[in-house]
Amino acid sequence: MASTNIETVNSGADKAKLAGCALLVLGALVGFYLLAPQGVILQWVTLVLGLALAVVLFLTSYHGKVLTGFGRDAYRELHKVVWPTRKEASQMTLYVFGFVFIMALMLWFTDKTLEWVFYDLILGWKK
Repeated sequence: MASTNIETVNSGADKAKLAGCALLVLGALVGFYLLAPQGVILQWVTLVLGLALAVVLFLTSYHGKVLTGFGRDAYRELHKVVWPTRKEASQMTLYVFGFVFIMALMLWFTDKTLEWVFYDLILGWKK
């Protein structure tokens, strides 16, 4: 059995950043509800600003950097995909519809045949 080495970074600064993110989100939500008497605009500004600061703080943490790295790698891989042409996509769609239609006919025929065998031949229940 091969051993896998998983490296995790749990520095105090990263934990503090994640805790700060949680506090910013919580503060934004509390501010949104507590500022209801002040007006809707101030409520939404507080909520959006608090959430934006939480996102920025998260992106500076280790986990945020890993997430942005994953996003960059996924975007790079997406550009490597060879997409089908419109004609190829249309042909494959027609093949799928044709296959589904043939399978539906086959299942309907099987169902009616079994219905006839069981109800008419074996049980004798005529309709």
